[in-house]
Amino acid sequence: MNFAALKKNLKKDVLHIPPVKVALLGDSSTQLFNHALRGYGINENLNLEIFEADYDQIDQQVMSGSSELYEFNPRFIIIFQSVEKLFAHFCEKNNQHRSQFAADHINSVEGFIDAINGNSRCNIIYLNFAELADNTFGHYANKIDFSFTYQLRKINFELMDLGRKHKNFFIADLSALQNAFGRAYAHSPQIFITTSMVHTIDFLPHVAKSCVDIIKAIQGKIKKCLILDLDNTTWGGIIGDDGMEGIQIGSLGIGEAFTQLQRWVKQLKERGIILAVCSKNTDEVAREPFEKHPDMILRIEDIAVFVANWENKADNIRNIQSVLNIGFDSMVFIDDNPAERKIVRDNLPEVTVPELPEDPAEYVGFLQSLNLFETASVTEEDGDRTKQYQEEAKRASIKKAYTNEADFLQSLSMTCVTREFEKMDIPRIAQLTQRSNQFNLRTIRYTEDDLKRVTASPDQFTLSFKLGDIFGDYGLVSAIIAEKKSDTLFIDTWIMSCRVLKRGLEQYVTNQLVEIASRHGIKKVTGEYIPTPKNGLVKDHYKNLGFVQENNVWVLDVNSFNQFQTHIKEQENGS
Repeated sequence: MNFAALKKNLKKDVLHIPPVKVALLGDSSTQLFNHALRGYGINENLNLEIFEADYDQIDQQVMSGSSELYEFNPRFIIIFQSVEKLFAHFCEKNNQHRSQFAADHINSVEGFIDAINGNSRCNIIYLNFAELADNTFGHYANKIDFSFTYQLRKINFELMDLGRKHKNFFIADLSALQNAFGRAYAHSPQIFITTSMVHTIDFLPHVAKSCVDIIKAIQGKIKKCLILDLDNTTWGGIIGDDGMEGIQIGSLGIGEAFTQLQRWVKQLKERGIILAVCSKNTDEVAREPFEKHPDMILRIEDIAVFVANWENKADNIRNIQSVLNIGFDSMVFIDDNPAERKIVRDNLPEVTVPELPEDPAEYVGFLQSLNLFETASVTEEDGDRTKQYQEEAKRASIKKAYTNEADFLQSLSMTCVTREFEKMDIPRIAQLTQRSNQFNLRTIRYTEDDLKRVTASPDQFTLSFKLGDIFGDYGLVSAIIAEKKSDTLFIDTWIMSCRVLKRGLEQYVTNQLVEIASRHGIKKVTGEYIPTPKNGLVKDHYKNLGFVQENNVWVLDVNSFNQFQTHIKEQENGS
């Protein structure tokens, strides 16, 4: 999307979209960057309410606790320091101080982080530095630590270490963007000298997209599933016509293009993206390359849901969605056939369907450029996601054999480990608060640091729930944060994976909440439902559990509560 189209978006009515507060701080002109951010946000159904600091006021806004920045109380702060000004500061130093330039700059940035964290609860998006070769030393600049090239690259590397250290510090990779589009496309010396605007009009939408992608990921608006067509998409040729020996995969000719795609897809799976297959094929024939072809990177165990038949692909994707129980807007479908792409777009408009290039050699570069699978966190549990959904497919299959829901639940022999938040679980629970949109009563997002503060509070109670059954472990699927307020226990956060809906876990959790209240002499458990476009699923959640609505708050009387009977047995922690 070009800048003119983004600017047109600014005329659209966005009052129906809840605002997201963003502060924009720069050491150069940011007015047009502001327009691009808001315009791209609207394109992604985000209403970005932006506070734009005055020109080159980063230090003043960040370091003063009484600044306009903190009065605005943003959820996100975007900091842009230009490589041109960085170079100017570098030139002011002598060689001895130039060798310490990167360390000094990183200390400055960490000072920003500490000041922001001391004055607010927000996420920081920092744009790293695009390459700027001054050629003072030519290629020899790579060998001496007092060259700008050396120090610049060291800064970008150490910014990544800052991101690892501070969970609320995210990097928009401006360096990678410029590498992709070229310095001449991204920067105009004439425009910079006359207007102090660093980036060209054409480049700004790409920079805005990078920042908005991060904001979306932190808010839980992420893609969770990649659905693959097979013939001429996952491999070259048509398996039903060419046979397994005739399809194109591997290092020879165009087969390398499909191997590259499979390598990329395999990496996505390993970091937690769910893979599914949706192909017009005979099931047995479609599975054969996954099971027997020596050059296949993807194997049948990598696929969570495998659908190969001669039905409509839109209907098959609906079936995949019913097994995975995730939103259609969390899905990406890739298919080489324009007609199939159109059918899915027309019938399932929420599913993302990229317009693949005609040449398979361009598939991977094109898909990577879209950055469809941005994430704000990765946990060890992500790697088990495919196995968990394969187990869920088995549950769905066996459920068909039961006419009685209670008999089916009884057959699962479910067990649950219930415990207070532990250090090792904090990353997963933070991820749940950031990603859960459907089963999320108040949609409060927590960082890992936030959760550490919660666990240290004497007035707040935490519970995590790990569910298992005869098919395997669901993992950590639900979390509760509750706060003692006089004689009530207020449920600040109740989140749950949709994979365990209708398993009785909602009732089991309610039993645990009432037990905590009773143990501490608390008379009422209260909860609140704050509607969002995504959480209509839990609109009647408290009502269904016996809570009574009083002035927009749901109340459960502890003394009159009768414990729910569930098919979940408590498992000792660690047993």
